[in-house]
Amino acid sequence: MIQSDRIVRTVCPYCGVGCKIDLHIKDRRVYRVTAPFDAPPNFGKLCVKGRFGHDFLWHPDRLTTPLIRREGTLQPATWDEALDLVAARLGAIKAESGPDTIALLCSAKCTNEENYLMQKLARQVIGTHNIDHCARL
Repeated sequence: MIQSDRIVRTVCPYCGVGCKIDLHIKDRRVYRVTAPFDAPPNFGKLCVKGRFGHDFLWHPDRLTTPLIRREGTLQPATWDEALDLVAARLGAIKAESGPDTIALLCSAKCTNEENYLMQKLARQVIGTHNIDHCARL
């Protein structure tokens, strides 16, 4: 059995339930995920995604930096550049066509608090009620 360099307790990224997971790390890579028996809400249980769905962490196709299209090609950018571009483009769309031409989609992978903040962004900042959530389906 592989010995961990360390174990990091965190929250499962796959839904908004908030299951606690322990990431077993060796040589800076997650090699195993377990669930602590003493931590709510899952008390040692995990779904298949929470237990085995961590191979994406080191996948070679994973994006690790924002990309901005420049001269027809996607180029690496800083987070500030990417967020400024998104804010400017949304602002331009809102100014040209009105706030109801913008819609936001939320996710069950987010916490309730994150989804709440998304609807606040939609309604109070952008000025639209066009917001939906995949769990509604």
